[in-house]
Amino acid sequence: MAKGRIVILGGGESGVGSAVLAKLKGFDVFLSDSGTIKPQFKETLAKFDIPYEEGHHTMPDILNATEVIKSPGIPEDNPIVLAVKENRIPVISEIEFAGRYDKAKKICITGSNGKTTTTSLIYYMLKNAGLNVGLAGNIGKSYAYQVATENFDYYVIELSSFQLDGMYDFRADIAILMNITPDHLDRYEFKMQNYINAKFRITQNLTENECFVFCADDPITAAELDKIVVTAKKLPFTQKKEVEQGAFTDENKLYVRYEDDEYSMYINELALQGKHNIYNSMAAAIAAKAVNIDKKVIRESLCNFQGVEHRLEKVLTVKGVQYINDSKATNVDSAWYALESMTTPVVWIAGGKDKGNDYSPLYDFVKDKVKVLICMGLHNEKLHECFADKVEKIIDVTSAKDAVAEAYKYAEPGDTVLLSPCCASFDLFKSYEDRGRQFKEAVRAL
Repeated sequence: MAKGRIVILGGGESGVGSAVLAKLKGFDVFLSDSGTIKPQFKETLAKFDIPYEEGHHTMPDILNATEVIKSPGIPEDNPIVLAVKENRIPVISEIEFAGRYDKAKKICITGSNGKTTTTSLIYYMLKNAGLNVGLAGNIGKSYAYQVATENFDYYVIELSSFQLDGMYDFRADIAILMNITPDHLDRYEFKMQNYINAKFRITQNLTENECFVFCADDPITAAELDKIVVTAKKLPFTQKKEVEQGAFTDENKLYVRYEDDEYSMYINELALQGKHNIYNSMAAAIAAKAVNIDKKVIRESLCNFQGVEHRLEKVLTVKGVQYINDSKATNVDSAWYALESMTTPVVWIAGGKDKGNDYSPLYDFVKDKVKVLICMGLHNEKLHECFADKVEKIIDVTSAKDAVAEAYKYAEPGDTVLLSPCCASFDLFKSYEDRGRQFKEAVRAL
Protein backbone atom coordinates (compact mmCIF):
# COMPACT_ATOMS: atom_id res chain seq x y z
CA MET A 1 0.00 0.00 0.00
CA ALA A 2 1.53 3.32 -1.09
CA LYS A 3 2.02 5.96 1.61
CA GLY A 4 0.82 8.80 -0.60
CA ARG A 5 1.57 10.28 -4.00
CA ILE A 6 4.76 12.24 -4.57
CA VAL A 7 5.18 14.18 -7.80
CA ILE A 8 8.62 15.43 -8.79
CA LEU A 9 9.03 18.46 -11.03
CA GLY A 10 12.30 18.31 -12.96
CA GLY A 11 14.12 15.25 -14.29
CA GLY A 12 17.76 16.18 -13.59
CA GLU A 13 20.17 14.92 -10.90
CA SER A 14 18.06 16.27 -8.02
CA GLY A 15 14.64 15.21 -9.35
CA VAL A 16 15.63 11.68 -10.32
CA GLY A 17 17.39 11.14 -6.98
CA SER A 18 14.24 12.27 -5.16
CA ALA A 19 12.10 9.92 -7.30
CA VAL A 20 14.30 6.92 -6.45
CA LEU A 21 14.19 7.65 -2.71
CA ALA A 22 10.40 8.19 -2.77
CA LYS A 23 9.91 4.92 -4.66
CA LEU A 24 12.09 2.95 -2.24
CA LYS A 25 10.20 4.46 0.71
CA GLY A 26 6.91 3.11 -0.64
CA PHE A 27 5.30 6.18 -2.24
CA ASP A 28 3.32 6.29 -5.48
CA VAL A 29 5.78 8.36 -7.58
CA PHE A 30 5.44 10.37 -10.81
CA LEU A 31 8.09 12.62 -12.39
CA SER A 32 7.29 15.42 -14.85
CA ASP A 33 9.75 17.54 -16.86
CA SER A 34 8.79 20.20 -19.42
CA GLY A 35 12.12 19.68 -21.20
CA THR A 36 14.03 16.59 -22.36
CA ILE A 37 15.34 14.12 -19.77
CA LYS A 38 18.94 12.96 -20.34
CA PRO A 39 19.39 9.28 -21.32
CA GLN A 40 21.28 8.33 -18.10
CA PHE A 41 18.41 9.66 -15.96
CA LYS A 42 15.82 7.81 -18.08
CA GLU A 43 17.80 4.60 -17.45
CA THR A 44 17.63 5.19 -13.69
CA LEU A 45 13.88 5.87 -13.83
CA ALA A 46 13.36 2.66 -15.85
CA LYS A 47 15.55 0.64 -13.46
CA PHE A 48 13.39 1.66 -10.50
CA ASP A 49 10.15 1.40 -12.50
CA ILE A 50 9.22 5.07 -12.01
CA PRO A 51 6.62 6.55 -14.42
CA TYR A 52 7.56 9.90 -15.97
CA GLU A 53 6.72 12.36 -18.73
CA GLU A 54 8.93 14.80 -20.66
CA GLY A 55 8.33 17.73 -23.00
CA HIS A 56 5.14 18.79 -21.19
CA HIS A 57 3.29 18.74 -17.85
CA THR A 58 -0.03 16.87 -17.49
CA MET A 59 -1.88 18.90 -14.86
CA PRO A 60 -4.30 16.21 -13.54
CA ASP A 61 -1.33 13.85 -12.95
CA ILE A 62 0.46 16.58 -10.97
CA LEU A 63 -2.42 18.06 -8.99
CA ASN A 64 -3.38 14.73 -7.41
CA ALA A 65 -0.11 14.71 -5.42
CA THR A 66 0.04 14.68 -1.62
CA GLU A 67 3.42 16.45 -1.86
CA VAL A 68 5.51 17.93 -4.68
CA ILE A 69 9.32 17.94 -4.78
CA LYS A 70 10.55 20.79 -6.96
CA SER A 71 14.00 20.85 -8.57
CA PRO A 72 15.98 23.94 -7.47
CA GLY A 73 16.25 25.34 -11.01
CA ILE A 74 12.47 25.86 -11.30
CA PRO A 75 11.44 29.33 -10.02
CA GLU A 76 8.75 29.76 -7.37
CA ASP A 77 6.62 31.81 -9.82
CA ASN A 78 6.54 29.04 -12.45
CA PRO A 79 2.84 28.56 -13.48
CA ILE A 80 2.90 24.84 -12.57
CA VAL A 81 4.34 25.61 -9.12
CA LEU A 82 1.74 28.34 -8.58
CA ALA A 83 -1.06 25.92 -9.57
CA VAL A 84 0.26 23.31 -7.14
CA LYS A 85 0.33 25.87 -4.31
CA GLU A 86 -3.18 27.11 -5.16
CA ASN A 87 -4.31 23.51 -4.65
CA ARG A 88 -2.68 23.61 -1.20
CA ILE A 89 -0.22 20.86 -2.05
CA PRO A 90 3.05 21.31 -0.10
CA VAL A 91 6.12 22.05 -2.29
CA ILE A 92 9.49 21.00 -0.84
CA SER A 93 13.08 20.55 -1.98
CA GLU A 94 15.03 17.33 -2.48
CA ILE A 95 17.12 18.25 0.58
CA GLU A 96 14.04 18.58 2.82
CA PHE A 97 12.68 15.21 1.60
CA ALA A 98 15.95 13.28 1.88
CA GLY A 99 16.71 14.74 5.31
CA ARG A 100 13.65 12.90 6.71
CA TYR A 101 15.35 9.56 6.02
CA ASP A 102 18.95 10.45 6.86
CA LYS A 103 20.51 9.71 10.27
CA ALA A 104 24.01 10.89 9.24
CA LYS A 105 25.69 14.00 10.69
CA LYS A 106 25.28 16.85 8.21
CA ILE A 107 27.77 19.66 7.57
CA CYS A 108 25.93 22.17 5.35
CA ILE A 109 27.57 25.08 3.52
CA THR A 110 25.99 28.08 1.81
CA GLY A 111 27.12 31.57 0.76
CA SER A 112 27.31 33.72 -2.35
CA ASN A 113 30.98 32.80 -2.91
CA GLY A 114 33.42 30.18 -1.73
CA LYS A 115 30.88 27.48 -0.92
CA THR A 116 32.05 24.89 -3.49
CA THR A 117 35.70 25.27 -2.49
CA THR A 118 34.85 25.08 1.23
CA THR A 119 32.52 22.09 0.72
CA SER A 120 35.18 20.24 -1.31
CA LEU A 121 37.87 21.05 1.28
CA ILE A 122 35.76 19.77 4.21
CA TYR A 123 34.92 16.59 2.28
CA TYR A 124 38.65 16.12 1.52
CA MET A 125 39.50 16.53 5.25
CA LEU A 126 36.86 14.04 6.40
CA LYS A 127 38.00 11.50 3.77
CA ASN A 128 41.62 11.97 4.89
CA ALA A 129 40.51 11.34 8.48
CA GLY A 130 39.09 7.98 7.34
CA LEU A 131 35.46 8.91 7.96
CA ASN A 132 32.59 7.34 6.01
CA VAL A 133 31.40 10.50 4.21
CA GLY A 134 29.22 11.50 1.24
CA LEU A 135 29.39 14.71 -0.83
CA ALA A 136 26.04 16.13 -1.94
CA GLY A 137 23.72 19.06 -2.64
CA ASN A 138 24.81 21.53 -5.27
CA ILE A 139 27.90 19.38 -5.94
CA GLY A 140 28.43 15.69 -6.60
CA LYS A 141 25.64 13.12 -6.71
CA SER A 142 22.06 13.81 -5.60
CA TYR A 143 21.68 13.77 -1.81
CA ALA A 144 18.37 11.90 -2.08
CA TYR A 145 19.90 9.24 -4.37
CA GLN A 146 22.73 8.69 -1.88
CA VAL A 147 20.32 8.47 1.07
CA ALA A 148 18.40 5.87 -0.97
CA THR A 149 21.38 3.76 -2.05
CA GLU A 150 24.32 4.43 0.33
CA ASN A 151 24.91 4.38 4.08
CA PHE A 152 27.18 7.24 5.18
CA ASP A 153 27.94 8.47 8.72
CA TYR A 154 28.55 12.05 7.51
CA TYR A 155 27.42 14.23 4.63
CA VAL A 156 29.05 17.43 3.45
CA ILE A 157 26.26 19.29 1.61
CA GLU A 158 26.62 22.43 -0.49
CA LEU A 159 23.33 24.36 -0.47
CA SER A 160 22.29 27.05 -2.93
CA SER A 161 19.66 29.62 -1.93
CA PHE A 162 17.22 27.80 -4.26
CA GLN A 163 17.71 24.54 -2.33
CA LEU A 164 17.31 26.37 0.99
CA ASP A 165 14.02 27.92 -0.22
CA GLY A 166 12.29 24.52 -0.07
CA MET A 167 13.64 23.52 3.36
CA TYR A 168 11.40 23.57 6.43
CA ASP A 169 12.19 20.87 9.03
CA PHE A 170 15.66 19.94 7.74
CA ARG A 171 18.44 20.61 10.24
CA ALA A 172 22.20 20.80 9.84
CA ASP A 173 24.58 19.61 12.58
CA ILE A 174 27.11 22.20 11.45
CA ALA A 175 25.72 25.09 9.38
CA ILE A 176 28.27 27.27 7.56
CA LEU A 177 27.47 30.65 5.97
CA MET A 178 30.45 31.95 3.97
CA ASN A 179 29.17 35.42 3.02
CA ILE A 180 26.23 37.21 1.40
CA THR A 181 26.66 39.47 -1.62
CA PRO A 182 24.07 40.36 -4.31
CA ASP A 183 23.40 37.33 -6.55
CA HIS A 184 20.38 35.71 -8.21
CA LEU A 185 18.32 38.81 -7.41
CA ASP A 186 16.22 38.07 -10.50
CA ARG A 187 14.80 35.08 -8.51
CA TYR A 188 14.11 37.23 -5.43
CA GLU A 189 11.98 40.05 -6.89
CA PHE A 190 15.22 42.11 -7.06
CA LYS A 191 14.97 42.53 -3.27
CA MET A 192 18.22 41.92 -1.41
CA GLN A 193 16.42 41.11 1.86
CA ASN A 194 14.57 38.21 0.19
CA TYR A 195 17.93 36.73 -0.88
CA ILE A 196 19.40 37.29 2.63
CA ASN A 197 16.37 35.54 4.16
CA ALA A 198 16.92 32.56 1.83
CA LYS A 199 20.57 32.22 2.88
CA PHE A 200 19.71 32.47 6.58
CA ARG A 201 17.33 29.50 6.24
CA ILE A 202 20.48 27.42 6.84
CA THR A 203 20.21 28.45 10.52
CA GLN A 204 16.59 27.41 10.93
CA ASN A 205 15.95 24.63 13.46
CA LEU A 206 19.48 24.83 14.91
CA THR A 207 19.55 24.12 18.66
CA GLU A 208 22.29 24.73 21.22
CA ASN A 209 23.72 21.29 20.31
CA GLU A 210 24.59 22.36 16.76
CA CYS A 211 27.23 24.80 15.44
CA PHE A 212 26.79 27.92 13.31
CA VAL A 213 30.01 28.91 11.49
CA PHE A 214 29.97 32.35 9.85
CA CYS A 215 32.18 35.16 8.53
CA ALA A 216 32.33 37.94 11.12
CA ASP A 217 33.89 40.24 8.48
CA ASP A 218 30.82 40.06 6.23
CA PRO A 219 28.69 43.16 7.02
CA ILE A 220 25.39 41.68 5.78
CA THR A 221 25.80 38.52 7.89
CA ALA A 222 26.74 40.57 10.97
CA ALA A 223 23.74 42.92 10.56
CA GLU A 224 21.33 40.00 10.13
CA LEU A 225 22.70 38.18 13.19
CA ASP A 226 21.83 41.25 15.29
CA LYS A 227 18.18 40.92 14.13
CA ILE A 228 17.58 37.20 14.69
CA VAL A 229 18.08 34.63 17.44
CA VAL A 230 20.43 31.73 16.73
CA THR A 231 20.74 29.39 19.72
CA ALA A 232 23.51 27.23 18.18
CA LYS A 233 27.18 27.53 19.18
CA LYS A 234 28.39 30.58 17.24
CA LEU A 235 31.80 30.05 15.65
CA PRO A 236 32.93 33.15 13.70
CA PHE A 237 35.91 33.30 11.34
CA THR A 238 37.67 36.62 10.75
CA GLN A 239 40.83 38.22 9.37
CA LYS A 240 40.33 41.37 11.46
CA LYS A 241 40.38 40.43 15.17
CA GLU A 242 41.04 37.67 17.68
CA VAL A 243 38.04 35.53 18.67
CA GLU A 244 37.47 33.30 21.73
CA GLN A 245 35.86 30.52 19.67
CA GLY A 246 36.15 30.08 15.88
CA ALA A 247 39.06 31.08 13.65
CA PHE A 248 41.18 34.18 13.12
CA THR A 249 44.49 35.30 11.63
CA ASP A 250 47.34 37.53 12.67
CA GLU A 251 50.01 38.71 10.21
CA ASN A 252 51.28 35.28 9.27
CA LYS A 253 49.31 32.61 11.15
CA LEU A 254 45.84 31.10 11.14
CA TYR A 255 44.34 30.04 14.49
CA VAL A 256 41.36 27.77 15.18
CA ARG A 257 39.75 27.57 18.62
CA TYR A 258 37.00 25.08 19.41
CA GLU A 259 35.90 24.44 22.98
CA ASP A 260 39.20 24.18 24.94
CA ASP A 261 41.40 23.21 22.00
CA GLU A 262 43.54 25.53 19.85
CA TYR A 263 45.30 24.81 16.56
CA SER A 264 47.52 27.08 14.44
CA MET A 265 49.53 27.01 11.19
CA TYR A 266 51.37 29.46 8.96
CA ILE A 267 49.24 31.08 6.26
CA ASN A 268 51.99 30.58 3.64
CA GLU A 269 51.61 26.79 4.13
CA LEU A 270 48.00 26.82 2.88
CA ALA A 271 47.47 25.18 -0.50
CA LEU A 272 44.84 27.80 -1.35
CA GLN A 273 46.31 31.30 -1.40
CA GLY A 274 44.56 34.70 -1.56
CA LYS A 275 42.43 36.52 1.00
CA HIS A 276 39.17 34.79 0.00
CA ASN A 277 40.78 31.35 0.24
CA ILE A 278 41.97 32.07 3.78
CA TYR A 279 38.27 32.46 4.68
CA ASN A 280 37.49 29.13 2.96
CA SER A 281 40.33 27.39 4.82
CA MET A 282 39.24 28.86 8.18
CA ALA A 283 35.62 27.73 7.75
CA ALA A 284 36.75 24.23 6.77
CA ALA A 285 39.20 23.98 9.68
CA ILE A 286 36.48 24.96 12.21
CA ALA A 287 34.13 22.28 10.82
CA ALA A 288 36.93 19.69 10.99
CA LYS A 289 37.67 20.57 14.65
CA ALA A 290 33.96 20.40 15.49
CA VAL A 291 33.89 16.76 14.30
CA ASN A 292 37.08 15.99 16.27
CA ILE A 293 39.42 15.54 13.34
CA ASP A 294 43.08 15.24 14.34
CA LYS A 295 45.22 18.41 13.98
CA LYS A 296 47.75 16.56 11.83
CA VAL A 297 45.02 15.61 9.32
CA ILE A 298 43.70 19.20 9.26
CA ARG A 299 47.20 20.57 8.57
CA GLU A 300 47.96 18.01 5.83
CA SER A 301 44.59 18.61 4.17
CA LEU A 302 44.96 22.41 4.21
CA CYS A 303 48.51 22.08 2.79
CA ASN A 304 47.71 19.53 0.06
CA PHE A 305 44.21 20.36 -1.23
CA GLN A 306 44.20 20.74 -5.03
CA GLY A 307 41.37 23.23 -5.45
CA VAL A 308 38.17 23.04 -7.48
CA GLU A 309 37.74 22.83 -11.26
CA HIS A 310 36.63 26.18 -12.80
CA ARG A 311 37.60 28.17 -9.68
CA LEU A 312 40.87 30.10 -10.31
CA GLU A 313 42.14 26.94 -11.99
CA LYS A 314 45.56 27.32 -13.61
CA VAL A 315 45.24 25.76 -17.06
CA LEU A 316 48.56 26.26 -18.89
CA THR A 317 51.38 28.72 -19.43
CA VAL A 318 51.78 29.38 -23.17
CA LYS A 319 54.73 31.53 -24.34
CA GLY A 320 55.14 33.03 -20.88
CA VAL A 321 51.39 33.80 -20.48
CA GLN A 322 49.44 32.10 -17.66
CA TYR A 323 45.84 31.08 -18.60
CA ILE A 324 43.40 30.82 -15.66
CA ASN A 325 39.90 29.30 -15.77
CA ASP A 326 37.59 30.97 -13.23
CA SER A 327 34.37 30.13 -15.10
CA LYS A 328 32.61 29.52 -11.77
CA ALA A 329 32.78 33.30 -11.13
CA THR A 330 29.16 33.93 -12.12
CA ASN A 331 28.77 37.13 -10.08
CA VAL A 332 30.65 40.39 -9.48
CA ASP A 333 31.93 39.40 -6.05
CA SER A 334 33.61 36.24 -7.41
CA ALA A 335 35.29 38.24 -10.16
CA TRP A 336 36.39 40.76 -7.51
CA TYR A 337 38.25 38.00 -5.66
CA ALA A 338 39.86 36.81 -8.88
CA LEU A 339 41.04 40.30 -9.94
CA GLU A 340 42.15 41.06 -6.37
CA SER A 341 44.47 38.02 -6.44
CA MET A 342 46.14 39.00 -9.76
CA THR A 343 49.74 40.26 -9.52
CA THR A 344 50.45 40.66 -13.28
CA PRO A 345 48.85 42.62 -16.15
CA VAL A 346 45.57 40.92 -17.11
CA VAL A 347 43.71 40.15 -20.32
CA TRP A 348 40.24 39.68 -18.82
CA ILE A 349 37.51 37.55 -20.46
CA ALA A 350 34.08 38.43 -19.02
CA GLY A 351 30.41 38.48 -20.01
CA GLY A 352 27.41 36.23 -20.41
CA LYS A 353 23.89 36.51 -19.04
CA ASP A 354 23.85 39.54 -16.74
CA LYS A 355 21.85 39.03 -13.51
CA GLY A 356 21.37 42.75 -12.76
CA ASN A 357 25.08 43.25 -11.99
CA ASP A 358 26.59 46.38 -10.45
CA TYR A 359 30.17 46.41 -11.80
CA SER A 360 31.39 49.43 -9.79
CA PRO A 361 33.30 47.35 -7.16
CA LEU A 362 35.60 46.19 -9.99
CA TYR A 363 36.45 49.64 -11.40
CA ASP A 364 39.70 50.23 -9.50
CA PHE A 365 41.08 46.75 -10.18
CA VAL A 366 40.23 47.02 -13.87
CA LYS A 367 41.92 50.43 -14.15
CA ASP A 368 45.03 49.15 -12.36
CA LYS A 369 45.39 45.63 -13.74
CA VAL A 370 43.41 45.00 -16.94
CA LYS A 371 44.89 45.95 -20.32
CA VAL A 372 42.32 44.26 -22.59
CA LEU A 373 38.70 43.26 -21.87
CA ILE A 374 37.25 40.51 -24.04
CA CYS A 375 33.45 40.35 -23.81
CA MET A 376 32.13 36.83 -24.41
CA GLY A 377 28.37 37.15 -24.57
CA LEU A 378 25.39 37.91 -26.80
CA HIS A 379 24.68 41.26 -25.09
CA ASN A 380 27.84 43.11 -24.09
CA GLU A 381 26.48 46.67 -24.04
CA LYS A 382 26.60 47.00 -20.24
CA LEU A 383 30.24 45.87 -20.06
CA HIS A 384 31.16 48.43 -22.75
CA GLU A 385 29.26 51.14 -20.92
CA CYS A 386 30.90 50.41 -17.57
CA PHE A 387 34.49 49.80 -18.66
CA ALA A 388 35.01 51.89 -21.83
CA ASP A 389 36.96 54.57 -19.92
CA LYS A 390 38.84 52.10 -17.69
CA VAL A 391 40.56 49.81 -20.16
CA GLU A 392 42.49 50.51 -23.39
CA LYS A 393 40.76 47.95 -25.57
CA ILE A 394 37.41 46.07 -25.52
CA ILE A 395 36.73 43.22 -27.95
CA ASP A 396 33.46 41.31 -28.55
CA VAL A 397 33.38 37.55 -29.21
CA THR A 398 30.68 34.85 -29.14
CA SER A 399 32.72 31.70 -28.42
CA ALA A 400 35.42 30.47 -26.05
CA LYS A 401 37.63 29.65 -29.04
CA ASP A 402 37.50 33.23 -30.34
CA ALA A 403 38.01 34.63 -26.83
CA VAL A 404 41.21 32.62 -26.42
CA ALA A 405 42.40 33.52 -29.95
CA GLU A 406 41.96 37.25 -29.21
CA ALA A 407 43.61 36.89 -25.78
CA TYR A 408 46.59 35.13 -27.39
CA LYS A 409 46.94 38.08 -29.79
CA TYR A 410 47.17 40.73 -27.05
CA ALA A 411 48.80 38.94 -24.09
CA GLU A 412 52.55 39.36 -23.65
CA PRO A 413 55.01 37.19 -21.67
CA GLY A 414 54.41 37.77 -17.94
CA ASP A 415 50.68 38.55 -18.44
CA THR A 416 47.70 36.51 -17.21
CA VAL A 417 44.66 35.64 -19.33
CA LEU A 418 41.79 35.38 -16.85
CA LEU A 419 38.38 33.93 -17.66
CA SER A 420 36.28 35.31 -14.77
CA PRO A 421 32.95 36.09 -16.40
CA CYS A 422 30.87 37.85 -13.66
CA CYS A 423 27.78 36.50 -15.43
CA ALA A 424 25.76 33.33 -15.90
CA SER A 425 26.72 31.16 -18.87
CA PHE A 426 23.32 30.40 -20.40
CA ASP A 427 23.48 32.77 -23.38
CA LEU A 428 26.28 30.80 -25.11
CA PHE A 429 26.91 27.68 -23.01
CA LYS A 430 25.02 24.87 -21.26
CA SER A 431 26.57 25.70 -17.86
CA TYR A 432 29.58 27.36 -16.27
CA GLU A 433 31.30 23.93 -16.43
CA ASP A 434 30.71 23.78 -20.20
CA ARG A 435 32.10 27.33 -20.55
CA GLY A 436 35.18 26.44 -18.49
CA ARG A 437 35.87 23.23 -20.41
CA GLN A 438 35.53 24.96 -23.78
CA PHE A 439 37.96 27.64 -22.57
CA LYS A 440 40.46 24.97 -21.44
CA GLU A 441 40.14 23.09 -24.75
CA ALA A 442 40.81 26.31 -26.67
CA VAL A 443 43.89 27.06 -24.52
CA ARG A 444 45.28 23.55 -24.98
CA ALA A 445 44.78 23.87 -28.75
CA LEU A 446 47.00 27.00 -28.97
